[in-house]
Amino acid sequence: MSTKANKRQNIRYRIRKKISGTAQKPRLSVFRSNADIYVQLIDDTNGTTLASASSRDKDIKAQKGTKSELSKLVGGAIATKATALGLTTCVFDRGGYLYHGRIKSLAEGAREGGLQF
Repeated sequence: MSTKANKRQNIRYRIRKKISGTAQKPRLSVFRSNADIYVQLIDDTNGTTLASASSRDKDIKAQKGTKSELSKLVGGAIATKATALGLTTCVFDRGGYLYHGRIKSLAEGAREGGLQF
């Protein structure tokens, strides 16, 4: 049985075969739930999360706007945390989601914040 979740999982495996994050160039991993969006900078060589941000953070949750607008704010937040750690580049992992809508606006917000991928 191939459900929507199974198809997304297979896409995730296909993406993860190709990309991996290091301490200098971490993987920017995205998870999208129905209500919120979460993003992490992951160092796959050590298996650690370097920084994270989500639409549930207090400063972002206080903002009013559509889910896409909040996603852009989350992208900006992860970019500022990355620059505080001295990171300028990363590898974008869309997590099996289409590069469209909330995922696209998150990526644009991160790019505007100074991250390159």
